[in-house]
Amino acid sequence: QVQLVESGGGLVQPGGSLRLSCASSESIISFDTMAWPRQAPGKERELVATILRSRSTNYADSAKGRFTISRDNAKNTVYLQINSLKPEDTAVYYCRGSKLGRLYWGQGTQVTVSS
Repeated sequence: QVQLVESGGGLVQPGGSLRLSCASSESIISFDTMAWPRQAPGKERELVATILRSRSTNYADSAKGRFTISRDNAKNTVYLQINSLKPEDTAVYYCRGSKLGRLYWGQGTQVTVSS
């Protein structure tokens, strides 16, 4: 069974940075895409960043310029670097992998941006 485990969340002040990690129990090369959706209280889930097996990336407008998704195939880990954090970035950030038409989710990591 595929397991995706996020880490790196926490409480950070506005303007700060965080790097989220998603460790996979299986080779991330086996996934067609890896992504970071987030869920803020009272809001719809938002797909903030996606990375393909080819390393091509895509970002939500809210993430462009501040978020960077990357992958380390040797470590079976996907990262999300978030800079210039804003209070509106507060959310649970999930790691999601897709392959063969199925989606696999991590348990999520909380990011709270507050002074």
